[in-house]
Amino acid sequence: MEWSQEIFFTAFLIAAAAIHGVHGYGLITGNVFCDQCKDGQVSLFDYPLNGIKVGIACPGSDDQFTMWREETTNWLGSYSIKLEGTPDLSGCYAQVSGNAQGSSGCGAAAGPAMYPRLMFRMFDMELYTVDPLLSQPAQPMPFCPRSTSPVVAPAPPARLLPPLPWLPPLPPLPRLPPMPPAPYLEASACSHLKWMMPEYKCYWKVVSPDTKVAVIFGLVASRRYGTDMTLWESMNGRGDPYRTLLREGTTALLNSYSSTQFPYHPLAVIQHMNSALMGSTRQVLHTALSFLRANSGTGTGTRAGGATCGFTPCK
Repeated sequence: MEWSQEIFFTAFLIAAAAIHGVHGYGLITGNVFCDQCKDGQVSLFDYPLNGIKVGIACPGSDDQFTMWREETTNWLGSYSIKLEGTPDLSGCYAQVSGNAQGSSGCGAAAGPAMYPRLMFRMFDMELYTVDPLLSQPAQPMPFCPRSTSPVVAPAPPARLLPPLPWLPPLPPLPRLPPMPPAPYLEASACSHLKWMMPEYKCYWKVVSPDTKVAVIFGLVASRRYGTDMTLWESMNGRGDPYRTLLREGTTALLNSYSSTQFPYHPLAVIQHMNSALMGSTRQVLHTALSFLRANSGTGTGTRAGGATCGFTPCK
């Protein structure tokens, strides 16, 4: 029971005791499900059963189990059995004890018995819960996986196949042509001028030229560049340090999407952009220069040095 349920139940018991006085009793609650696949557990194919009887049996003085109480589940498959006083339920168990009414033929057999577990005790009142009880049809449903069926068909006896007639060996298969290289895995670094050429527009795959700068780079960028500027317009920036940063940052983002060997990961590009925009003008120029070197293939690092633009004209 979750802590919120415990608090609610505690408040209920306190209120009941204050109004009606303390009356000892035990309350046993649980649910019954139709075990459609007869696999002995509640699975995806099972559903709650209404109108089915559940009994509580306890050992007697002669070590024989006797039925104490019996209740019927509601339309949610739940039941509650109230026992007067505070009986000792050690050794008692709950089990489906009667066929269901309107249960779609799921009352042919009862599943395993379950033992009540004490969940709460206060003012001589005890709350017990029982793991889900099962009622099973005569046969598993046709849609059940075969592995859940309790009946295992014996394996047919092995039969020796007649020897196959002699066949000439098959001719060798022709050699397959070499696979073309994957452009995404190759080192590539292209300048903003390359990204703006019409013959290379097919490389704008993750983002489009009409995507807003504010959407890609976030709130800090939207305050500097506005909410209407597109990535295509950001590629025209020059002269101003902040426009240069945006141009090279956008180019670096496109290159990071285009090649796994690019020095910057897409998230790293966005992070460096925001850090520069929140810093000084010197930091803006330094970040723009770092992006420019990476976009030209002359950046530092194992994935950057000597990379060229791997674009080929789009068809």
